[in-house]
Amino acid sequence: MHGGEIIGLTGELGTGKTCFTHGLAVGLEVEKNTWLRSPTFTLINEYQGRLPIYHIDLYRVPTPQEREGLDLPDFLFSDGVAVVEWFQYLAPGEVDECLEILLEHVSARVRRLTFKARGERYEAILDQLQGDGLKSNSWKG
Repeated sequence: MHGGEIIGLTGELGTGKTCFTHGLAVGLEVEKNTWLRSPTFTLINEYQGRLPIYHIDLYRVPTPQEREGLDLPDFLFSDGVAVVEWFQYLAPGEVDECLEILLEHVSARVRRLTFKARGERYEAILDQLQGDGLKSNSWKG
């Protein structure tokens, strides 16, 4: 990642959206002692690593009216990496290009992640992930 990426996470409660974000933070060299938590109540958490990470949770603000004043474009279209939990709550067209990841329960301890690239930049990221060993349950569309 180089900055400016948007990663949209969807999935039921408890599927691991915050856990995924924690893994991404480790990969982006956020300090190990950083308390990475769900921004369910703070709505946006910022972490410093090789790149800034903007961890956004839209669960409590599902409508555009409720999101007014959050300045989401400042975080989504920044030089950092925006990770958005409950990505489906964004209005259609609010984000055209991104990497969407659907997290699903397979069992109590197993999750399935399905990747969808929107835009050439994200297709290249997904191709890189596949080259690094991502399994066949990923897809482009």
